[in-house]
Amino acid sequence: MALTELTEYDKIEVVGQYKTLQVRKATVIKKDGKELTRSYERYVLTPDMDLSERSEPNEVVAICNAVWTQEIKDAWKAFQESSSPA
Repeated sequence: MALTELTEYDKIEVVGQYKTLQVRKATVIKKDGKELTRSYERYVLTPDMDLSERSEPNEVVAICNAVWTQEIKDAWKAFQESSSPA
């Protein structure tokens, strides 16, 4: 009887004007190769985040680097500043 735990990043979505990423991470428990259970965790990445301080998979980092242009980062920063209370 061998139990194994796997982590899969099974959904990565680019959403909205500021190209935020919605990531779904699945944790899969298998017994002798047969799936017993699967649970999910969702989180959001925004253009102001420093990905070098996070342990994101290469696929997620590559998507962020592709869509988070300097123009998007600047627009996100301006939006954040305009939304902050004075």
